[in-house]
Amino acid sequence: MYRVTPITTLWRLDAQLPTELLTGGNTRMTTITAVDTFDVRFPTSRDLDGSDAMNPDPDYSAAYVILRTDDPSDREGHGFVFTIGRGNEVQIAAIRSFAYLVIGRSVEEIIGDLGTFARSLTGDSQLRWLGPEKGVIHMAAGAVINAAWDLAAKFAGLPVWQFVSSMTPEQIVDLVDFRYLTDALTRDEALGILRAAEPGRVDRAAELLRSGYPAYTTSPGWLGYSDAKLARLAAEAVTDGFRTIKIKVGIDKEDDVRRVKVAREAVGPSTRLAVDANQRWGVDEAVDWMSALAPYDIAWIEEPTSPDDVLAHAAIRRAIAPVPVSTGEHCQNRIVFKQLMQAGAVDLIQIDAARVGGINENIAILLLAAKFGVPVVPHAGGVGLCELVQHLAMIDLVAVSGSLDGRAIEFVDHLHEHFVDPVRVLHGRYRAPLEPGFSAEMHPKSLLDHAFPDGKAWATPNRQKEHTAP
Repeated sequence: MYRVTPITTLWRLDAQLPTELLTGGNTRMTTITAVDTFDVRFPTSRDLDGSDAMNPDPDYSAAYVILRTDDPSDREGHGFVFTIGRGNEVQIAAIRSFAYLVIGRSVEEIIGDLGTFARSLTGDSQLRWLGPEKGVIHMAAGAVINAAWDLAAKFAGLPVWQFVSSMTPEQIVDLVDFRYLTDALTRDEALGILRAAEPGRVDRAAELLRSGYPAYTTSPGWLGYSDAKLARLAAEAVTDGFRTIKIKVGIDKEDDVRRVKVAREAVGPSTRLAVDANQRWGVDEAVDWMSALAPYDIAWIEEPTSPDDVLAHAAIRRAIAPVPVSTGEHCQNRIVFKQLMQAGAVDLIQIDAARVGGINENIAILLLAAKFGVPVVPHAGGVGLCELVQHLAMIDLVAVSGSLDGRAIEFVDHLHEHFVDPVRVLHGRYRAPLEPGFSAEMHPKSLLDHAFPDGKAWATPNRQKEHTAP
């Protein structure tokens, strides 16, 4: 029986995980026996939950993967890629393409060197051609890598945030692929960042367990909501303890000015109000639009333009200062994050737990952000993204930046009931997860009921034909 080690005596990884920890005391090797995938979709478009300027009718979905093992205790690794409906089947196919790299490998081998395991997927000699390290294939690799982390943390008996935060700086650095990064961050610099944070780890982790991690919420601000619903939900969010809310903008400037005014009046002058254009604008549009919204004291503008356009973000940031600029949930890899920071194009970044190549690459991004002094404000919401990204933010706090300045995790109150270890947000703060793993595991009934296209959730008279891929 595994248990979480008290945070006051953080368990530390040895160079290789001891066999008795991995196997519960016996010497039998454990093997990955299957890579099972599930097309899971939730019909959220029916109520316009999640609607924004670029995605007016999302059906929150997960291309879900389980790494099955022959472990006598039935421990499995769970992971997924978040999508918004059509195309989920493409993502599933990409995940399946990695099965041959995983099935038959020993769990001990994978857990003993998660850095090498991740690079074996992202650097595959043929699959890599489909990226390289971007797009559907890279997200699929990330899902499998995250599932391996879920499995590793379960074998260790620790939540992922504590599992990583218990590693030595050298072990954390070994997780990172520094290819393409050394012009901005070297291995030695990363070690310096991690070693500087090491002395305060125990105190920060203890405070995290006592007080939680700040959250902000987007739940009031979907673009399809009426003004009355926006005002009501925004006021309720403040009552619930949130000190920042975010609303979607980007289709009609006059409508956005009105909606931002409604939100500002609902939350009052002391609550931070952020806006998110979801990549809708070009440079000139963004500058013009934000000039109209700036009088409402905007905390930041998120994704004002294409996530790949580093120079456009830099131009917008110069033009609309002092309104901060952020991006990140659609950045495809650590290289784009590196360039955004090198170019001085962002004031904060939103990492996403299911967009890049798994925990390993997100640790690289956290280290880059610490090097450049850019706060990390993770993107969440959708299906399970809150569950995953809380671990990454907590790793940043405990083991990397050591800071909460300017930081908060996005929270959207959708679909958490489908997870075995759902997020807990109380009084506007995430409570640190304590269950072993990456909080990625969904209930079997949820997987069955929301399987597309034959699950119970889709077998209703209201089902729209456009939900079915041609």
